[in-house]
Order: sequence, then structure tokens, then C-alpha cells
Amino acid sequence: MENDGLPAGARERAMAAIGIGVAMAVLDGSIANVALPAMARGLAVSPAASVWVVNAFQLAVVVGLLPCAALGDIIGFRRVFVAGLVVFTASSGACALAPSFGFLIGARAIQGLGCAGMTSINTALLRFVFPSRHLGRAVGFNAAVVSVSAAAGPSVAAAILAVAPWPMLFAVNVPLGVVALTMAGALPYTPLSHQRLDLPSVVMNASTMLLLIFVLDQFGSATPVLETGAAALVLLTVGLVFVRRQQRLAPPLLPVDLLARPVFALSVVTAICSFSAQTLAYLALPFVFEAQGASQVATGLLLTPWPLANAVVAPIAGRLADRVAPGGLGGAGMLVMATGLVLVRFLPPGGAPLEIAFCMVLMGAGFGFFQAPNGRLLLASAPPGRTGAGSGMLATARLTGQTVGAALAAVVFRLAAADGVVAGGHAALTLAAGFAVVAAVFSLLRIGRTVPQPHPQTQPQPQPQRATRTGPRADSPAD
Repeated sequence: MENDGLPAGARERAMAAIGIGVAMAVLDGSIANVALPAMARGLAVSPAASVWVVNAFQLAVVVGLLPCAALGDIIGFRRVFVAGLVVFTASSGACALAPSFGFLIGARAIQGLGCAGMTSINTALLRFVFPSRHLGRAVGFNAAVVSVSAAAGPSVAAAILAVAPWPMLFAVNVPLGVVALTMAGALPYTPLSHQRLDLPSVVMNASTMLLLIFVLDQFGSATPVLETGAAALVLLTVGLVFVRRQQRLAPPLLPVDLLARPVFALSVVTAICSFSAQTLAYLALPFVFEAQGASQVATGLLLTPWPLANAVVAPIAGRLADRVAPGGLGGAGMLVMATGLVLVRFLPPGGAPLEIAFCMVLMGAGFGFFQAPNGRLLLASAPPGRTGAGSGMLATARLTGQTVGAALAAVVFRLAAADGVVAGGHAALTLAAGFAVVAAVFSLLRIGRTVPQPHPQTQPQPQPQRATRTGPRADSPAD
């Protein structure tokens, strides 16, 4: 039977809780960057050491995404989201009160785990907050929140630092987290999987993801080829062992069973390619603009139309995806984004701000037309009992694409160092356009493909005392 979602009043409160939680998670992924110099001075550490304020958070998110998504299927998405929100809020307070650099790094790692708890299953929760026929609208709302938060991150950080010391960057999360927790009572209860979390898989997942990030980072540095190759060989070995174990589990932590579904696999690959393109462009454009004479403030203003266009278009695309083939919408969006990337690549030095803004709008609108339909199709292609796995894989694909894009940007700039910063930026934009075209091709390949219905034997069995309590309150406490 089709999921009818929550009634109107509860739906708004649930969306407020999800929106605030996701906004805090996205903001904290970026606002700390702005304050790194102030943190280094205040805690008496080197600039190189201060980077771990960002790295500790990001690494914890990477390690936690798939395990938290699996826990969502096992104990319920509501519990995982609320636990993540509590951990994130409490650790934000700990960051603000950190007496030493080591304490701050530990608190940031815990904060990253809280972020993973919220972002790994937030899209899965949407499947139960909104009726099934409005899933695209819900994913579009989520994409808009992410875009606005990403756009506002540097500005919010600058505004706070203008009137308060850096600990306030973390302290502001505490009242926001409390507000979100008061709204979280409206979050839906979801069906449970009668499974266990495979701890060896959790360890292998962490090892594989950390090795992947390390190897990609080495490709972007001047590390000798032999050392990089050895690290890649270790990654390949660990990754193969991890995948082979997943093939024997039901359900697996890494959803290899879902990746066997063409629509799901194409959606994951499309997401990785699109976020690689986005990150390449995000990193290249500031260097190009500033090398051509723009100030830091002007560069920020020139980049702003991209996330704003994304925020406007994503909800519209989400609504359209409920009625129009999402694969076609996503493919068209990626082609529009590629067009914007090519146009901004060939703009003459010191191009008119309106011309640059037009290119930014094309890229932002194109990505918006891709992001929400792709998320909708990926979630819809996962059976109800594996919604958490689908949501976790969507978040993992996003993070993987961003990591690949950042590593490739470093490689391109290093290879083009002799030709200058602008040449490196142009090469990165060309590569980004290529990724966008590849993403468009994979997205269009989904047109006409049916979303398979789950086989009855693959569905999670109800827990013995809750067999009649599926639906809205399946993970509620036993009476």
C-alpha cells in the first residue's frame, strides 16, 4: 500500500526538524574553514595542524555514513536521526568550550559522527514524511536546504566572527539543536529490519573509506609514484575483501544487492560524476576570478548566483520529478550545467559580471534540475525495507564525488603549475564539463528502465512482538 506520509501539522514540524538538522550539518562542514587562522592563534598551533579541525569532522562523517544508514533500517530512522542530533548538539557545545587543541579535535570527530547520523538517513525519513506521490517534492526541499546552507556558510561565519570569538561558531548550534529536538517528536516511526549490524563490515568500511581518501589525496600531492601505488594496492586489497564479505551478507552494509539494480547503480554513478564536476568548478573558479583581478569579496559575489539558482530550481525540479521521468530531467540538468561550465571557461579575462552571473545561474539551475530528480529516483529504486541503505548510499556518493573532485583539482593545478593559475583553473573547468556530460549520459540511460519491485523473500522479517505494527509506528516502543 502507498505510503500516505504524515498529516499536515506533523509534516511541517518533522520537516522543520530535518531542515534545521541538515542546515547545521552542512554549515559546520564549511564555516570552520573561515575561522582556522583565528583557531590556530587562539590555541597556539600551526596553520598545518589547525587543518585537522576540518579533517577530523570530515573523516568521521565518511566513516559513519553507511553504518548509521544500516542502523536506520535496524532500529528506525527516527531514533538514528534524533541520536545524531543529540550527539551533534552536545559536541557543538563541547567544541565551543574546548580548553585545548586536542580536546577540540576529539569533539569535532564526535560532531562528525552526529552529522553522519543525521545526513545518512535524512532523505530516507522523507519517504515517510511525505506521501509517495510527493517524494520528489520532499527531495527537492532537502536539496534547497543544502544549497542555501552551503551558500550561506562563509557569510554566516564572517558575520559571527565580526562580533564574537571563534567558539561562537559552534555555540550557535546548541540553541538551534534544542529547537530541532522539540520538533523531532513529529518525526515518523518507520518499519524495522530484524537484522544485526555486522561489526567486521563496519571496520572494513572505515578502512576502505579512509584509504580511499588517503590515496586520492596522494594523487593531488607530490608524493612519489611508488608510495602512491603501494597505497592504492592496499586500498584495492582491502576493498575487495570488504566487497566479497558484503556479497555474503543479507542485508549488506555496502548495498551491493541494490547496486545490482541498473537504475540504482546508474543513479549512484551519476551522483558521483555530478558532485565531482561541482567540486572541480567550486575549487577552480575562485582561483580564476582572483587571478584575473577580482577581490575576495567580488569573487564571493560572483559565485553566489550558483547556489541561489540551485536553491530556487531544486524544489521545482523535485515537483516535476513526481510527474516527469527523473532520468530525463537529470540528464537535461547536467547538460545545462556542462554548457555553463564551457561558457565560463571561454569568457575573456575580466568578463562582465552579468555574463559571469549568467554562467553561474546556468550551472546552479542545471545542478538543481539534476539533484532532486536523481535523489528521488535513487530512493524509489530501493525497496521499502532498504530505504536506509539507499539514503546512506546517496550521501556516500555525494561525499565520494566531492573527494574525487577535490583530488583531481589538486592534480590539475599541480600539472599546470608552469602555465599559471588561470591555465590550471581552465583545465579544471574543462574536466568538470566532461564529468557533467558523463553524468548526463548515465542519467539519460535510466529513461524507460523500470524500478524493480522487491522480492518477498528479500524483505526484512517483522520482529516477533511487532508483527502487526508496521507502518507509521513500527519503531515505537513496545506497549
